[in-house]
Amino acid sequence: MLFHNINPVLLEIGPFQVRYYGLFYALGFIIAYFLIAYLAKRKKIGITKDDAADFLVYAIAGVVLGARLIYVFVYNPLFYLQNPLEIIALWHGGLSFHGGLLGAIAATYFFCKKKKVEFYDIADIAVLPVALALALGRIGNFMNGELYGRITDVAWCVDYSKNRFVESLPSGCRHPSQIYASIKNLAIFSILWVIKDKKAPKGFMFWSFVTMYGLFRTFVEFFRQPDEQIGFIFNYFTMGQLLSFPLFLLGLYMLFRLKRKGNLS
Repeated sequence: MLFHNINPVLLEIGPFQVRYYGLFYALGFIIAYFLIAYLAKRKKIGITKDDAADFLVYAIAGVVLGARLIYVFVYNPLFYLQNPLEIIALWHGGLSFHGGLLGAIAATYFFCKKKKVEFYDIADIAVLPVALALALGRIGNFMNGELYGRITDVAWCVDYSKNRFVESLPSGCRHPSQIYASIKNLAIFSILWVIKDKKAPKGFMFWSFVTMYGLFRTFVEFFRQPDEQIGFIFNYFTMGQLLSFPLFLLGLYMLFRLKRKGNLS
């Protein structure tokens, strides 16, 4: 058994707080900038370092907008219908990966139209820092004591009951599902990194990411506590699973299409 007694705030000066969660995501975006610039140069994609920075601005805006909208309308619509001002209160939490993915896709499309670059040229390299940033973000979730797992008696379960820094923590010893998710995202990054230089058609990296994320997330969700306001769907599945498994099927279908075109061995 492990006891979670982590203060999610690294530094506090008056009303100003620096949280580990924000630092992890900031680190993820910094890594994304250098990684996208490096891969674009390596693959001879016609964008500069300044273009890479512009792309991140597009991507951040798309991710935040998409992630918030899907969370509001899919995960907790009644609450936000009754409290419409809370929709813009991002500091209270509430972002959906699936919405963020849709927002990122839209942002990438508009960026590519503006820069006259093919969508898959950018999407195929962007999924690498995305996977790494997600791995870092889940560690941030663990530091915050949120997105915790289901009750279990495994030796590495996490007890939050002694944490004096975070309110409304769960009872019982829980799966460290945030760490499982981080490892899952790190595994996706590692696989993509290994195959990044393989001869493959455009879109292969992007749809490989979608396929792996959909499959791995569906599996990891069996260890994560479902969202309180939703609970289990059909008495067994979580909303995350209902959104992730179709991603796996879509990714698999698109990879199959690439193979049928004779571009993938």
